[in-house]
Amino acid sequence: MTFIAMFSAALPIGIGATVVMDLWGLLLRRLGVATLNFAMVGRWAGHLLRGCVRHQAIAKAEPVRNELAWGWGIHYAIGVLFAMLLVAIVWEGWLLAPTLLPAVVVGMATVVAPLGFMQPAMGAGFFASKTPTPARNCVKSLATHFVFGVGLFLSAGLLAFV
Repeated sequence: MTFIAMFSAALPIGIGATVVMDLWGLLLRRLGVATLNFAMVGRWAGHLLRGCVRHQAIAKAEPVRNELAWGWGIHYAIGVLFAMLLVAIVWEGWLLAPTLLPAVVVGMATVVAPLGFMQPAMGAGFFASKTPTPARNCVKSLATHFVFGVGLFLSAGLLAFV
């Protein structure tokens, strides 16, 4: 499978899975559960372009122009990159007849990125260790990435059906 073919398959799968994950986040917010403010992802990226990787608390950092739009764009780009990882692992046969397990395994494995990189860079510590409820936050992240994995499966299934 060429890079172009892999990207062409991963693009709708990644976007679809990210939409599923965002619907999960919307449900959580309606239930009163705090979720990630994507403006903080954009703020972090804006400061990264200025050479600052780590923050004590990203919410206290100087705002960046268009940070919310940047955050959402980065969020969806990462979803597509994670879908490319899945497609690279399972190849073409899975794309023709997707199964749940590989998608959920990859989806849940992607939780390492926020827990091991993004949260420390934004000031929350490794595995949310600097937050008031680290275990709860880790479980919430794992559940969200499980939902992302289900979204990978559902999106690939829809793509295979069409």
